[in-house]
Amino acid sequence: MYPSLSSFAPCNLDTLLESLKPIAPLLDTLTDTVFFIKDRQARYAFVNRTLTRRCGFKHSDDLIGLTAEQVFPERFGPLYTEQDRRVLASGRELADQLELHLYYGNQPVWCLTHKLALHEPGGQIVGLAGISRDLQRPQSGHPAFQKLAAVDAHIKQHFARPISLAELTAIAGFSVAQLERHCKRIFQLTPRQMIQKARLDEASRLLLEKDLPITEIALRCGYTDHSAFSRQFRALTSLSPSQYRENLP
Repeated sequence: MYPSLSSFAPCNLDTLLESLKPIAPLLDTLTDTVFFIKDRQARYAFVNRTLTRRCGFKHSDDLIGLTAEQVFPERFGPLYTEQDRRVLASGRELADQLELHLYYGNQPVWCLTHKLALHEPGGQIVGLAGISRDLQRPQSGHPAFQKLAAVDAHIKQHFARPISLAELTAIAGFSVAQLERHCKRIFQLTPRQMIQKARLDEASRLLLEKDLPITEIALRCGYTDHSAFSRQFRALTSLSPSQYRENLP
């Protein structure tokens, strides 16, 4: 587990950036985690090597001063910048947001994203810090793994229809609170996120079939209509299904 971004104290942005220099090589070793600091205008002020490479750059300095809108492909870069600006405007934390990222080369990566506004001692927002951590393999050594594996299998088999928490608790033999806790520990996801991921995994696979109507894909993946599917897909990928399809090779 990595330290929570909520541990950042009120700070001057320049001071924070200077303090990160000694540990920058350590942050560069996090090959499964994108780490960044952005200024008040949502421009990159610090990035680790993982983000640099996934965005197709050779040197981290190449990203400094740019927004996500200038770094990522034009169809979804502006949406990432919009998310940054919402955090900067509201000061609200974005916590454990399940997202499917498309980096350069159109390689889909499931991540949990966390963004936190940074404040000066006087309270003014001066920037934001963020991480996007690749989903890890389930913790198979956990005592509850077998029961949760059955829950996961049930979701993957029945995601095309509504799945209730009551179904999942009955399979696992846990209370709702226990189910939530064990799912987060073993899969890093809530039960609802596990359902969303199963549906979006299938949707992203079906979108490879260019001739299959998006309405049909929505129905096959458990959505009642095209608009509900599009809203959920955009929430997790920052792209509409049609935009995602257009970005595929």
